[in-house]
Amino acid sequence: MSLSVPVAMVLLFMLGSALAAALLRDVVGSIVAFAGYSFGVAVLWAFLRAPDVALTEAAVGAGITTVLFLLTIARTSVSRSERFEGISLRSLLAVVAIVVTVGATVPALPPVGASGTPVLSGGVSQYYLDNAYDQTGVTNVVTAVLVGYRGFDTLGEAAVVFAAGIAMLLVLRREAFV
Repeated sequence: MSLSVPVAMVLLFMLGSALAAALLRDVVGSIVAFAGYSFGVAVLWAFLRAPDVALTEAAVGAGITTVLFLLTIARTSVSRSERFEGISLRSLLAVVAIVVTVGATVPALPPVGASGTPVLSGGVSQYYLDNAYDQTGVTNVVTAVLVGYRGFDTLGEAAVVFAAGIAMLLVLRREAFV
């Protein structure tokens, strides 16, 4: 199995981010490296044609988890000014690596609505279009796929995103929204 260049770049980025998260002694730098790793996983899911899983990974893994980790560090450190003073070279390199990865992967994605994409020309999509109404009784094909064919998967993803959002609100002490 040969890997495409963008997928290989994402895998190398993920490996570098994972090593950085494991080897860095700076806690904030390690959190940023872990966020980069999670972002790489989200991009990899997008390459594997699982955009729903990619969005969940990006929202929960790279987004909410990173914010919760940083809030934990900010609330438990003795002095906030000492912890967040200046930009270290490692942090700058992590930001540059993320920007380079995004810059390399986004152009590799097919244009929105292009007729030659595997989603439109694949057999699975045509199966859903041909059989969604007869098998599920739902007139909207998107609803049939999300609820009829992938109901448990969609329910699980919605539960994870909902739980992460509630946890974030509780941590931020915004009980008015709960």
